Amino acid sequence: MTERTLLLTEAASGLSAHFTLASEQAPENTAFLWDFLSEPREMAAIHAMWTGPEISCPIPSNMLVPEQIARVLPPENATLTPQPGDLVLAYVPARMWGGNPAPIFDLGVFYGPGARMLFPIGWLAGSVVGKVPPQELAGLAQACGAIRKSGSCVLCLERA
Repeated sequence: MTERTLLLTEAASGLSAHFTLASEQAPENTAFLWDFLSEPREMAAIHAMWTGPEISCPIPSNMLVPEQIARVLPPENATLTPQPGDLVLAYVPARMWGGNPAPIFDLGVFYGPGARMLFPIGWLAGSVVGKVPPQELAGLAQACGAIRKSGSCVLCLERA
């Protein structure tokens, strides 16, 4: 199987990071993400409040087609304690969080130690769908630190 890679960028912080997808460990979750990125996407993101060193990027429902919204993602390559450089896809079923009628798909970019998948609704295992190469980890952490200071940003995510 050909290695699949994503490129994540954010202009103001200088963020530019490649994530190698964990296609063998999380086949359904990475297939969902790869399909979603059939075209480059720009999405609002914020520094997480509950999970620690994470930039949280909820995938807007209006960017998903009905087949994607209806897709139930299983926990694969699951973690409760993401490591620096992990790209984690969290899936929350419809009505689980605040009665939201649609499921929630959230991409988490983890950049430092001490992260946890603890949300206002409790612990929620996320699927590690990608990993930044070690040589890009310092740059990822620096850029995410800048995003933390500003609080929010627009992430650009595309197939590399």
